[in-house]
Amino acid sequence: MHPELFKIPFIGLPVNTFGFMMVVGFIAAVSLIRHLSRNITPDPQLITNAALYSLIAGVAGARLFYVIHHFDKLEGGLLSIFAIWRGGLELYGAVILAIPIIFLYLLYHKLPVRHYLDILAIGLMLALVFGRIGCFMRGCCFGKPTDLPWAVCFPYGSDAYYSQVYPDTKRNRLEPHLKLPDEFFHYYESNSKTFYGLKSYEELTEQQKDMVKNGQYRCLPIHPTQLYSSANAAALCLILYLFWRRSQLAGRSKNTKKFFTKSGSTFALMFILYGITRFFIEFIRDDNPFEIDSLTISQIISFASIILGAILLAIFHKMKSETADLGP
Repeated sequence: MHPELFKIPFIGLPVNTFGFMMVVGFIAAVSLIRHLSRNITPDPQLITNAALYSLIAGVAGARLFYVIHHFDKLEGGLLSIFAIWRGGLELYGAVILAIPIIFLYLLYHKLPVRHYLDILAIGLMLALVFGRIGCFMRGCCFGKPTDLPWAVCFPYGSDAYYSQVYPDTKRNRLEPHLKLPDEFFHYYESNSKTFYGLKSYEELTEQQKDMVKNGQYRCLPIHPTQLYSSANAAALCLILYLFWRRSQLAGRSKNTKKFFTKSGSTFALMFILYGITRFFIEFIRDDNPFEIDSLTISQIISFASIILGAILLAIFHKMKSETADLGP
């Protein structure tokens, strides 16, 4: 966990690792999208603009989804709603808002919508590779305790640590994973209200600091679900690219009767494949509250995503091939 990358010299402004990785992911995605669409666009700047609009809409949607989902966790008043540098973005919120925006943009500029959505799907997975690494460095989106050899331990005071030392009734957990003595807690004030909670690391005695760093009250090892998600996004990026290449070859040969070869198929597959993998990753995450029968909101949306992808796949397969210059 390394939430702060570095501080800008002379002014001391911290550069947040999570935000930095988001920017890296965006640049990588735009570069890939521009490269893949080089033969179907008269103006590469249109692709950059589309990506920029989708980024703005995606960040807004991801933050809005997180705020609605975790409003009780926000601290600092209404302004904290906009504090994305602290983390707190959910991918499904980004997709829900960004896709309609880019769809309208492509229609406005009379570009081949389904061709661009296919390429966008590949770029989105590439951006997610870096975004999830940012989640790991910040410590959000954490996993359940495990004894696996590649398990990781987050520091005292991290989101994972807080989760382990408190019961979580929203996840049907009535007892904490890690029971701390009362001397690790105290009363404190926030926003003119008094709370009883975990002491900050600086308030601990030297003995207590050693106990939470190296002793019996160290954070329990957990699944590095952020890295699982990053690896999953990389695998899906490659799979979607291979399907996209297959559809391109089919388009050039005018043989688009096979399944997954019509333009738009790669975009539809993104919903299916990501929905399936996200559904199962949620089983080993330990941050999202249960909503219905021990299912999180992400699992419920994953199920809807799979259905949506299947419907889009069937619709695109029945539609006529979209006209685009596919290059040599």
